[in-house]
Amino acid sequence: MSTPLWSPSPERIERSNISRFIRYVREQQHAPVHDYPALYRWSIEYPELFWTAVAGFAGVRWHRECDTVLENGRRMPGARWFVGAELNFAENLLREPNEAPAIVFVNERGTRRELSRRELIAEVARIAHGLRALGVTSGDRVAGFMPNLPETVIAMLATTSLGATWSSCSPDFGVNGVLDRFGQIAPKVLITADGYFYGGKTLDSLATVRGVLEQVPAIEHVIVVPYVAEVPSLEGVRNGRAWQEFGAPGATLEFTAVAFDHPLYVMYSSGTTGVPKCIVHGVGGTLLQHLKEHQLHTDIQAGDQVFFFTTCGWMMWNWLVSALASHATIVLYEGSPLHPDPRVLWRLAAEQRLDVFGISPRFLAACQKEGIRPGDELDLDRLRTVLSTGAPLAPENFRYVYDSVKNDVQLASISGGTDIISCFALGCPVLPVYEGELQCRGLGMKVEIYDDAGRSIENQKGELVCTAPFPSMPVGFWNDPDGTRYRAAYFDRYPDVWYHGDYALLTSRGGLVIYGRSDAVLNPGGVRIGTAEIYRQVEKLSEIIESVAVGQEWQNDVRVVLFVKLRAGIELDDDLRKRIRDTIRANATPRHVPAKIVAVADIPRTLSGKIVELAVREVIHGRPVHNTDALANPEALEQFRNIIDLAS
Repeated sequence: MSTPLWSPSPERIERSNISRFIRYVREQQHAPVHDYPALYRWSIEYPELFWTAVAGFAGVRWHRECDTVLENGRRMPGARWFVGAELNFAENLLREPNEAPAIVFVNERGTRRELSRRELIAEVARIAHGLRALGVTSGDRVAGFMPNLPETVIAMLATTSLGATWSSCSPDFGVNGVLDRFGQIAPKVLITADGYFYGGKTLDSLATVRGVLEQVPAIEHVIVVPYVAEVPSLEGVRNGRAWQEFGAPGATLEFTAVAFDHPLYVMYSSGTTGVPKCIVHGVGGTLLQHLKEHQLHTDIQAGDQVFFFTTCGWMMWNWLVSALASHATIVLYEGSPLHPDPRVLWRLAAEQRLDVFGISPRFLAACQKEGIRPGDELDLDRLRTVLSTGAPLAPENFRYVYDSVKNDVQLASISGGTDIISCFALGCPVLPVYEGELQCRGLGMKVEIYDDAGRSIENQKGELVCTAPFPSMPVGFWNDPDGTRYRAAYFDRYPDVWYHGDYALLTSRGGLVIYGRSDAVLNPGGVRIGTAEIYRQVEKLSEIIESVAVGQEWQNDVRVVLFVKLRAGIELDDDLRKRIRDTIRANATPRHVPAKIVAVADIPRTLSGKIVELAVREVIHGRPVHNTDALANPEALEQFRNIIDLAS
């Protein structure tokens, strides 16, 4: 599509952080840049100057300046950033103890709490004092088995203020899912809530915690946050104590200085194809990337209200919390995005006067199917940016936002991952938005598209890669001392080049189109097809809620099989099958048309909401699926076994 859906006004361009940053690098670095394309080129040609400018522009607080900005700059992995520098992550998020709101919390029951920056700092100091008294120090791990509460943010900041390492997962994991994660990193302290609310139900967390404690002897202490009960029972919780009685009120907050690449977070891969990888991210790289993405790409300004719907088991939680470093208010929501009705998050956007509203393509698609028009029903006057990630955003979802939400809003579909705790492709407040397209590559990220021979291509589909080091590359994997598993995960496909595993296209104007995960790409007759290309067409039909497409090995080839979840009362008859095939053929190619179309009651997803195409593919071939604890609805896989229609 050559006509943009949205273009920023001259006033918005002038007020943006990125315009100020362009002026800043012209003055400070004498960089010859006047627009985004020139800034992007400069950022990848002069990475040391660029990342130094990000740190200066955002006001990073150092305990010690670096000796060398980039060491081994051509090695991937092996490059080291800001060598010799020392800083503290929590200190950079907890600036200016004032009465401005730092956190606003809302849950599905309508409970609302607010903490000022001063109150947040006082609570972090209290919990940090308690952790220090338990012997937590630099290098120790503290784990959170928590809903998306203010206490989760407080616990992370208290942990990192001590130079310790934080790791969290959401409370909907079962015992095995928690063991697969925390069992690998052996935390000294576990912080948990007693339970959580979801979809109108009250769910217990302490039974899971007791099961975990039986198998992880490294956990010496458990801190329990009362959330569903006023006074939770700590019976059977080893060395358990109540959150409200922990630490010392009135304690002074101190910050331990650590190296730039000191372990900040341990994050986890989805774990749907085996035990999750424990990905270690460093303090400085995470901070710099998030400051860049928030201030330059998302245009977060001091005082903004910033929201993203996420659990504590997804990297978007870590990303959201970092907005505190930009003097924003972070808005946390705990519960179902569809309970008590699908308008709950839109009401939050209106009532909280959100500036930045982040959700998933699945949520937007569900609202579109329900005919919800938030812009007509609610006051979204302050809403400036809508973010979407977790899957490719279909063109009709782009149109839905501009037709039904707000016509003057930056819609930024962003893409990256837990592997880099950030994004390769993002929005840009000074560039237009085109249907189905991510606006730009991230500053400082030398992103290219490679063909199978490792040649850089444009306007053709291929593999998304990054051909130069960047600060938020993982420090490494946990328990991988020689880096063997780390190198195998990202650098085996193309030597010295980060292979991300997304099937994508770089447009001539510098935008990106993502077609799905490379390992889920379909290959009928030797032609590569991204699954998102099929979903974009199928889910246009009002009868279909969502779908999953996989390749079935058949007669020495691969045929496309499409599973569809239908709206209540709809039957998958021959007429609907024909309309599905006709829609795909007319808007894609005959190669995209599925050989088989099967109705299913539900589609399996990870706990962060991503469709698990690989698991479905394994089941239809009669192969085992490992680690179903990583799924939100593992029971949904059973309906894909022994389907008679797939035997012919």
